[in-house]
Parts: sequence; structure tokens; C-alpha cells
Amino acid sequence: MRIEEVASTTKTQRVATHTHIKGLGLADDGNALQMASGFVGQEQAREACGVVVEMIKQKKMAGRALLLGGAPGTGKTALALGIAQELGTKVPFCPMVGSEVYSSEVKKTEVLMENFRRAIGLRVKENKEVYEGEVTELTPEYAQAQGAGYGKVVSHVVIGLKTVKGTKQLKLDPTIYDSLQKERVAVGDVIYIEANSGAVRRVGRCDAYATEFDLEAEEYVPLPKGDVHKKKELVQDVTLHDLDAANAKPQGGQDIMSVMGQMLKPKKTEITEKLRQEINKVVNRYIDQGVAELIPGVLFVDEVHMLDIECFTYLNRALESSLAPIVIFATNRGICQVRGTHIDSPHGIPMDLLDRLVIIRTELYTTEEIIQILAIRAQVEGIAIDEGSLAYLGQLGEETSLRHVVQLLTPGSMLAKTNGRDEICKADIEEVHALFHDAKCSARLLAQDADKYLS
Repeated sequence: MRIEEVASTTKTQRVATHTHIKGLGLADDGNALQMASGFVGQEQAREACGVVVEMIKQKKMAGRALLLGGAPGTGKTALALGIAQELGTKVPFCPMVGSEVYSSEVKKTEVLMENFRRAIGLRVKENKEVYEGEVTELTPEYAQAQGAGYGKVVSHVVIGLKTVKGTKQLKLDPTIYDSLQKERVAVGDVIYIEANSGAVRRVGRCDAYATEFDLEAEEYVPLPKGDVHKKKELVQDVTLHDLDAANAKPQGGQDIMSVMGQMLKPKKTEITEKLRQEINKVVNRYIDQGVAELIPGVLFVDEVHMLDIECFTYLNRALESSLAPIVIFATNRGICQVRGTHIDSPHGIPMDLLDRLVIIRTELYTTEEIIQILAIRAQVEGIAIDEGSLAYLGQLGEETSLRHVVQLLTPGSMLAKTNGRDEICKADIEEVHALFHDAKCSARLLAQDADKYLS
């Protein structure tokens, strides 16, 4: 007899560089806690970001820009992700890297504008008449087909819907039966049908059937409350880019060109300024009518020094438009050349754009802070490490960089397991440090043996 263990169906989360960041780690009064939400140190920068978050929530920051400046490995991207976590899932957060604008298919300014539109959300509220409930009966009624032949067609479909308050039997059009089949609706499912459009949506399986099977991938939902026929407010979150894309490439059409166009690999199309203006008019009309609400999100541009003078002049204009998100730039450059010019400028950003920015500076981490960060990372990655090894790694981090010592944790853990230990000791770290060079060490070796390399 063969017995096999059933693998768990729960998703395992992959550990990324900033998995441990859960927020900005601020107290209720807005002061930064020394160690909270995965953050260590950088109190001043975190408090400044906390003020920015409050401004965004009160919608007083639209069209303004923020610059996170600091040395590499001082937590600029972590701060931006902390802001995103604090804002929650309802506020659009669109991250991009400066070098993304250099595409062979689309203009630089088009890529920037696309990301600007992605970072602006629109919450549309609609009142719809719906029939909602658990399906108790689903019977298609057949009739003789009109014209030649002996086939039968669905004349109508009888569906029974049940809620906590009562049940109702509906006689529906055959086109709705097709929608029910597409959604794979069966008896025991909770569905809602829109009265005006006849659109059907399967919400999930009724929780009365939750114990039906041991291993089940279904989503169970409670039996709907109230009457079967009700008025329901539906809230839909879209971004302006979603609206642009939907109107730029209308899908469908039965003619041969439409069908061929859908089959072929679509080339990235540029969305014209005229189309965007039309969409803006519609959006403004919705806002005036109270149907929709505008949610300015956050556009995060990392490595902003990679943008050139054309992009910077375009940003000056884009920031002044009525529909503009909050823009956060990050850079680790000091005084360097603005791309596309021979002018040296702080952070590689022209002075006229720098004038518009609020600048937050990130500080270098102390040895104690590096040790605390390493302890958090070890916990997130599920690595056991003793105090002596952490202290030694902190000392190495001071000499090399925080990024380098964080990367030594996993090889150290592998080495400890090879030697038959669960916990990393100092000897493992010393061996791993000898195997892998950091950037400074590599640069030193290159300088020593310059004559042996091609230059």
C-alpha cells in the first residue's frame, strides 16, 4: 500500500530585498520609533515621509514632488515602499526606474506620461439593480427551433435564488444562460445578476457546502442578506491609464481584419494627447456629477539621474497639470552631469526642477543599526545566527556595505548546514567573507593588478 503526503496548497511567499518593510514605523504622534515595521534608524527621514503620507491622504500634495537623496544602501527605496504600505492598497503606487524611458518603440515622454496616468486612480460609484442569492434551481427550458431542422433551442432559463430573507424564482433570457455557463454556475453557488445589462457574476460557493470536500480550492462566501432583488452600490477602482488603454485599442469586431489583429502580436501603441484630453473631459464630468472620485496616487522614480534633459523639461510641465500624482524621486548621486547636457548639477537634476522638489536626506547606518537590520533579515529569511556572528557581520558592514553583509547571510547558512549545524557561527561568516569579495575589495585588487587586465 502506497501512502503519499498531500502537499499544502497555501502559497509560500518568496523573500525579496524589502520583504521585511511593513510601513514607516511611526508612533501615533508622528514620531519615528527607533525600530518598528521592519525599519531601523533613519528617524528624521521617516518622520518627513510620515508628514508626506498625511498630506497625500488629505489630498493636499497632488502635483508636488519629493526627492530622496542619500548614499547607496541607506534605505531610499525602502522609504518609498514604506510610504506605499502606509497608504494602503486603495491608493495607486506606480514604481519605475529612470532607465525605463529608453524604449525603442515608444517616445521617452510617452513612457513618463503613461506612468503618470498609472499613478492616478479613479473610484467610480454606480447604483445598480441586482438579483443576488444562492442558486437553488437552474433549469433551461427548451423549445422547437424555428425554420428548418428538428433541433431544440433554449427558449428561457428558470433560476431560483435564495437569501437569508427569502427565495425568488426568475425566468431569464437565453443569452443570460450562456453567461451562466461561461461563469460555470452550479446549484449552491452565490451569484448576482445585473437587472439592466443581464451581466452575471459568480461570487463564490455558499459556505453551507464548506465541509463537502476535504481538499477544496473554492472560495466560500456567506448567504447574502436582505431581499433577492435589491439596489446595490458598486465601487470600481481604475487608473487613468486603464481608461486610456481601453479607449486606444477597442477590442472585438467580427470582420477579418479585427480577427487577424487580435491574433497577431500587438505592437505597443502610443496614446495620443487628443485621446487623453477627451478622457480627461469625461473624468471631470463624472467628478462634477459626483459619480466618480479622483485619487492622486504616487509615482516613484528610482535612479532619477538616468533621465535626460528632455524628460526633465517634460516633468516640469507634467507636474503643473491639473491631473498630476505625487511624484517621489530617488537618487544616490552627488554633483554630476545632467544627461544630454554638459552642465553639472546636484543629484544630476537641473536646478529649475530641483527648485520644485522637497528634499529628504537619508543618513548612513551605524554599526548597531546594521546589526539590528541583519537580525531582522535573518528572521525574515528563517536563518539562525548567534550574537557573535551578528556583531562580526556588523563590523564587516561598517568596512564594506550593508548590502554586501545582507547577501552573506544565505551562503553562511548553507555553509553551516554543510558542516552539520543549524546556527551560523563566526567561522562560517569568516569563510564566506574570504570566498566572496565586496565592491571595495574588488576595486582595490583591480588597482593593484591594473597591468594584468585589459583597460
